[in-house]
Amino acid sequence: MAKNITIQDALDLVKDGDHIVAGMAASEGREFFMHLHEIHHRVSNITIDNCLPLYPYEFMTNSQYKDIFTVNSWFFSGDLRKAFKHGNISFIPNQLHFAGQKRAEHMKPNIYIGNATPPDKHGFVSLSLSNVYEKHMIAKADTVILEINPNLPRTLGDLEVHESDIDYVVNVDYPAPELPDTIPNEKDSKIGQHIANYIQDGDTIQLGIGGIPNAVALALMDKKDLGVHTEMLTTGFMKLYKNGAISGKKKSLHKGKMVAAFALGTKELYEFIDDNPAVMLLDGNYVNDPMIIGQNDNQVSINTTIEVDLTGQCCSESIGTMQFSGTGGQTDTATGAQRAKNGRSFIALYSTAMIRVPGKDERVETSKIVPTLKPGAIVSLSRNDVDYVVTEYGVAHLRGTSVKERVERLIEIAHPKFQNDLRKAAEELGYL
Repeated sequence: MAKNITIQDALDLVKDGDHIVAGMAASEGREFFMHLHEIHHRVSNITIDNCLPLYPYEFMTNSQYKDIFTVNSWFFSGDLRKAFKHGNISFIPNQLHFAGQKRAEHMKPNIYIGNATPPDKHGFVSLSLSNVYEKHMIAKADTVILEINPNLPRTLGDLEVHESDIDYVVNVDYPAPELPDTIPNEKDSKIGQHIANYIQDGDTIQLGIGGIPNAVALALMDKKDLGVHTEMLTTGFMKLYKNGAISGKKKSLHKGKMVAAFALGTKELYEFIDDNPAVMLLDGNYVNDPMIIGQNDNQVSINTTIEVDLTGQCCSESIGTMQFSGTGGQTDTATGAQRAKNGRSFIALYSTAMIRVPGKDERVETSKIVPTLKPGAIVSLSRNDVDYVVTEYGVAHLRGTSVKERVERLIEIAHPKFQNDLRKAAEELGYL
């Protein structure tokens, strides 16, 4: 059975050259990583893999430790973006359903560190808030350390781990990390309503994170018998369920169940999913597999992007060459939804953004529908895989269209003040 140890004991297990994998987002072992920098004097060449870390840990934000700890991430947080200049942080390109599997094939984990609920009477803990790659890494790691936290919701699905598969446990007592609800603004609400107009009673939906997805959820409150098959379970889904919009009765896969790979939201969300048989957190390798997503009739995928070029290429994770977030499950869910019978995929963005003028303390309004992506921008979703693009000015349906048709439709949903410039640029590029 797992041995009870202290955080200091856990840190003492780390040795030179170790590859440490953290649980995703709210499933990271917070206390371990809060103190990891304290062993900098006795270790070297430590590699940490994480995904959307929620705290500004010293080992990754303090340049003092950049020669000791190398951080690789499947999805950048704000803290990683700020610390990127230190030179010891790198991004792991991935489609999320393959993230853990491909990384473990490349680099075996020596230590997995995450959190979990206390064991039940049968000796099983629940990994609680994430099942994206955690069980896969637990099976591959030489040493498994779990922070046992009574404040975590006990979620169901296939994320239970028996004590006999855990090497060490550390008893902790901190609140489950929360993600406050983003209140939709006027643009969010317009986009949300545009998308809601395309969603029918009985559809199965996937939502991402932020103001636009929250606005979509609010716009769906009057729908009936919606289903859920999503990478991330958000507070918006909980509100839809409590409002009677979600039942899952019309789902063709996992009927009656809300299926997700991880959950992140408010305390109210965590109370809702605690020991709730209507919610299943299943392996991300399964949940986000486009072949599995496509088995849900009427599957609808809704994601956001940073900028879209006139041919439909979506940059959703970088600003030029600067990594901003990550691919996440965008390609998984967008392509998966289009495999489904009557499936649809939406990519949403504001028509403009206020961009800082280089060398000046001022910002100018710039179109986010652009003739070409910024130099070095990452194409998160290929133009071959784009279906609907949505701004506050409308919806452009690109499925099956030619480049010329795409240009015309995307210009129509761009901000009116930039439409003429976009048309001139399209002509110069030979698109029109």
